[in-house]
Amino acid sequence: MAKSKAANESEPVVIKKYANRRLYNTETSSYITLDLLSQMTREGREFVVVDAKTGEDITHNVLTQIIMEEEQRGKNMLPVNFLRQLIAMYGDSMQSMVPQYLEASMDAFRKNQQQFQEAMKGAFGGGPLAEIAKRNMQMFEAAASAFGNGVPGMPGATPSPTPVATEESKDDEIAVLKAQLAALNAKIDKLS
Repeated sequence: MAKSKAANESEPVVIKKYANRRLYNTETSSYITLDLLSQMTREGREFVVVDAKTGEDITHNVLTQIIMEEEQRGKNMLPVNFLRQLIAMYGDSMQSMVPQYLEASMDAFRKNQQQFQEAMKGAFGGGPLAEIAKRNMQMFEAAASAFGNGVPGMPGATPSPTPVATEESKDDEIAVLKAQLAALNAKIDKLS
């Protein structure tokens, strides 16, 4: 492991999956488990999983398998209603937009989570940070309740006022996300 930290961050670790379902970490030259891949993900380590025989990138399949194992262990994070809505989107005309929407939503959630954690550090002393912590908590609750109920494009959701194009520009996508964020902020303001 003579690689520098900068090299580790720029190049993903290659994991080879063999026919016997064993995973081989080419960086450490050792066999690993799905649990270790899960931990690497939590630590922010980038990796790619390839089929050892064909060289095909199977990272998506392995990450999905990790999620399924976590869910089976009783660490349910995906509500049944969300899973039903997600399955219903397969084959729908909106299917191509779902991955981008979910990724943007998760990025926004992560940013709010970081702000929340920072605010909680200072919240015990009171003052303006306590108000930020309270507001972030309300945003988390609103986002959680809105996810199954007000997500544009999901079954049972109210129609989105913005037209959907097959090849929206990045500016249009940002405008749509800003509108959705404004709607969530309006819900939060109503809760206050």
